[in-house]
Amino acid sequence: MLKKLINIVVFVPLGVLLIVLSVANRQTATLALNPFNPADSVLSISAPFFVFLFLAVIIGLVLGAAVTWFTQGKYRRRARNEANEALKWHREAEKQRGQAEKLATQASLPAPQG
Repeated sequence: MLKKLINIVVFVPLGVLLIVLSVANRQTATLALNPFNPADSVLSISAPFFVFLFLAVIIGLVLGAAVTWFTQGKYRRRARNEANEALKWHREAEKQRGQAEKLATQASLPAPQG
């Protein structure tokens, strides 16, 4: 419940801010990718300014997620190794439990008389 409330408190104002920015920045802007000749139309993109704002936010989110993913790789690897080790020990415990039950049933059987 608290997480949902925090999400609402953060994302609703952020959404409103993005809508206001997109409405206020509808004029066309040109992004020139050629630093030596900015008038070169081959390496320039014209679009409403809010498109560039949204692209910057999206690229920032993707790059941030990628950096986080790669920096947490050692923790994921450690968790995976520990989970595999836990499974190995669980199988070993089951094997030992089975052997103990087998010995207990053999001990409770009467000795053959001959």
